[in-house]
Formats: sequence, C-alpha cells, structure tokens
Amino acid sequence: MIGLSMMKILISNDDGYQAAGLVALYDALKDVAEVEVVAPEFNNSAKSNALTLHSPLYVQRAANGFRYVNGTPADCVHIALTGLLGYRPDLVVSGINNGANMGDDTIYSGTVGAAREGDLFGIPAIAFSQTEKGWHHLDAAASKARDLVLQMSAQNLVGIKPWLLNINIPCLPLEAIQSVKVCRLGRRHSAEKVITQISPRGETMYWIGSAGPAKDEGEGTDFHATTQGHIAMTPLMVDLTDHAHLGYWAQTAARLSAFTPEQPA
Repeated sequence: MIGLSMMKILISNDDGYQAAGLVALYDALKDVAEVEVVAPEFNNSAKSNALTLHSPLYVQRAANGFRYVNGTPADCVHIALTGLLGYRPDLVVSGINNGANMGDDTIYSGTVGAAREGDLFGIPAIAFSQTEKGWHHLDAAASKARDLVLQMSAQNLVGIKPWLLNINIPCLPLEAIQSVKVCRLGRRHSAEKVITQISPRGETMYWIGSAGPAKDEGEGTDFHATTQGHIAMTPLMVDLTDHAHLGYWAQTAARLSAFTPEQPA
C-alpha cells in the first residue's frame, strides 16, 4: 500500500476551478495525500474527452493554489500529466460533479472525460458525481469520496494498474447514504426537444435540450441503486468495440466483399 503521506492525487472537474464540489473534494483529500488541482477556468460540462488542438492553452494559479486552464477537463488532465506536474500521480480524481453522471451521461460527461484521460495515461481514475444539482449534502458526498479513496489505497489498488470508476453519490445526509453497489450503466430516453430563440439581431439560436428521463432503470443499474440510497459504482472501459457482434459483422463484411453490383445497361 502507498503510504497516505506519499499518495499523490490529481484533482480536476468540469464545473470549473471555483465549483463547490471541487473545493469540497480537495478539502476532503488534502489531509490524506499530496493533492494538486488542475481544473477548467469555466464550466465545461458535456465536453467529454475533447482536447483543444487549434488554440493555445494557458495555466493560471488562483489565490488558493489551484491551477486553472482555459480549456476542457481533458485538456487539464492531459497537460498536467504531460509536463505541467513534473511527476506521475498515483490517482486521478474528478468532481464532485453538480448533478448525476449515469447511463448515457457518461458518453458526454466532462467529469468522466477528465477521469478517462487519466485512465488513458495508465493511471487509476475516479469520477465522482452527486445525483442531484445544487450541492445539497455536499459534505456527506465528499466524506464518502474520501473514504472510498482511502479504501482503494488500503486494498493496494492505487498506483498499481489503471482502472476507471464512475461513482454517483445520492444527495442525502451522511447517515442516510447506503453501501456501495457495483452497477451497470442504465439508459436514458432521447434528449428533450431543442430550444429555439431569436437573437437581438433576428437570428435563430438553438439550445440543446435537457437530458431525457431514465429509460432503463431496473435493478442492477446505476439509476436503481442511487434511487435506493446506495452509492453507485460502475467500472468503465475505453474499448467501444461491439465484441458480441464481431462475428456477425465479419460475415457481413465477407458478403459485402463477394457482392458485385449490377452494372447499368
């Protein structure tokens, strides 16, 4: 096990370096590890793993010591791990996000994107989110996040080999939060209809609609676990290959290769 005083943690998020969830997570971990914060300057929700490739990135240091970047969550972790820190952290932690990242949310989430960037660099990573917006019972969520990090370290899971966990914590008082449940991702219905408005210049503006309600929220899903008051833990992977259907597509590819379209007369 890495000694707690030796454990090095990089924290990022997608709500911005001044977000209450980030501050609470830092405060919860700063006494049990060496913690660095590199987070976006502004809210970057739903940026997934987007990297900024066509404009320069600048790093500033806030009065509290946090460093912030004029880029995406993935930018923050990427530049931190490729030169800014000057060392390799044992763990990348993202959050605590202002709202749930369950089901399809994980595809879009900047919170998950920051953690995934750590995983891509071979570092264990956790994305922490609260199930509701508004930072209710944030101290309880931060306390649970701290406990989970300490438990991971005690089980020799930190700094050994990469893994990626998506963790959603119910917005409940500490004593009401139930145990951790390992879950699969649920699914949401399609997003709400796009919102259109007319700008002061008479141009049509489009606003992406809210995420749809849960579609697959049955037992075993992250939606179901958090509804029951449990912390939902879902292991994620970067491999998007549809392994179950590789055989089907191999047969399809063979048929396509053998197909000769009729030539027009």
